[in-house]
Amino acid sequence: MKRVLAIVGSPRKGKNTDFLLDKVLEGMDKEKVHIQKIYLRDLNIAPCTSCYYCADTGRCCINDDMQKLYKAFDESDCTIIASPLYFNTVSSLTKIMIDRCQMFWSSKYQLNNPSIDRDKKRIGVFLCVGGSKEHEEQFDASIPVIDLFLKAVNAKYKYSLFCANTDEVPVWEREDILDKAVIMGKNVSEEL
Repeated sequence: MKRVLAIVGSPRKGKNTDFLLDKVLEGMDKEKVHIQKIYLRDLNIAPCTSCYYCADTGRCCINDDMQKLYKAFDESDCTIIASPLYFNTVSSLTKIMIDRCQMFWSSKYQLNNPSIDRDKKRIGVFLCVGGSKEHEEQFDASIPVIDLFLKAVNAKYKYSLFCANTDEVPVWEREDILDKAVIMGKNVSEEL
């Protein structure tokens, strides 16, 4: 059975970002995939201190809930990041988690001794919800952040779904977006 790691980077449960992720997960074949859904708001994750411990060891010296996530990233066949758009990029909860994945980058590129299985093929998915009215380049600043993060955890960035104007029209009232989300979930699980 393939493993899907679904990470909610919103501080609000049951709202737009969480709802959109649930629709993607709803489309997945539950007989084919095991889904592990994690709310970053429920975890104790300290920010990276730039101590360079990972540059010397390939591991992070901070002993908090991120240690569980490192293992989950390694075991996953698909990583889904769902984040609201804050100041044109991912939420601070999401960014703290991303920064703490420096150990994967350091182990791969500085030490040439990866702390994540580099041979395992993984799919990367990014869901992002923005409250303001849709405008050109609205989600553009978040994409390179997610792309580089997914590379660090050895996932190929293959799917994304963006939803704007949720301050006026919430996700659960957007049939077009919800349909796309369910289809995306189906496509991801078929590809795994």
